[in-house]
Amino acid sequence: MEKVIEIKNLYKSYGEIKAVQDISFQVKKGELFAFLGLNGAGKSTTISIICGQLKKDGGSVSIGGKDPDEYPEATKRALGVVFQSSVLDKPLSVYDNLKTRAALYGIMGEAFEKRLQELAKILDFEALLRRPVGKLSGGQRRRIDIARALLHKPEILILDEPTTGLDPQTRKQVWSVIENLRKKEGMTVFLTTHYMEEAAEADYVVILDNGKIAAEGTPLQLKNAYTGDFITLYGVTEAEVQTLGAAYEKTADGYKISVPDTHAATALILQHPSVFKDYEIVKGKMDDVFLAVTGKALKGGNE
Repeated sequence: MEKVIEIKNLYKSYGEIKAVQDISFQVKKGELFAFLGLNGAGKSTTISIICGQLKKDGGSVSIGGKDPDEYPEATKRALGVVFQSSVLDKPLSVYDNLKTRAALYGIMGEAFEKRLQELAKILDFEALLRRPVGKLSGGQRRRIDIARALLHKPEILILDEPTTGLDPQTRKQVWSVIENLRKKEGMTVFLTTHYMEEAAEADYVVILDNGKIAAEGTPLQLKNAYTGDFITLYGVTEAEVQTLGAAYEKTADGYKISVPDTHAATALILQHPSVFKDYEIVKGKMDDVFLAVTGKALKGGNE
């Protein structure tokens, strides 16, 4: 599959602080790529270098086969960026915000109106066009932020904490929009997030810790490597659970047992069929992976 972003041996320091230390990764066309890390891990520094806003100290960066330092305009056109904090002009209407932004890319007149209608339909904001941005809800504003980033039809959409501060229902709506864009426009999405359930939907995940890559892989690969499985038993006594000889904890409805993997869970069930009358098996979550990799829990915040 075609590589749209390729980072090799990237370095960046601020005096004594080594923000990014020899990191290498690639993002493939059309995938949802999750870039995770605590505040100060180096995520924002890396994104700033990819976007051409910051000079690297060493290594190479390729966007669509081009170096941002050599081809700044071409690489900037390949990218659409949605920042954690909205960059929209609140007193202006949605229409005027998008028209002003489009003009910077030379998109005017009929071409702008056509693209505006496409985005308004995909992102469902036809009814908001004449409304001042300052009067929009957080979710509505986020949809306009995404539209602003997509006006010039970029190949890659960079989403930096796109749903921070939004309520669960609005977060779900924003993700529905992003998935729709991936299908309709063949968009590659580069995501940073503090919500592990969002990272769990990614095609590939890189976890950054203190400027270095601490782990990478698909969510399933990471779960298999860094967490076990959990069996929850229902309708049993604690004495029965103790006969299994496995670590367990009491839950509201039953008992939760930790096992190294699915194979171990299967073996336990076959050895003690009378105890496993009512149960469910789930894999560890991305929160468990992050904690195992970095030793820290990932919480919301700004970088």
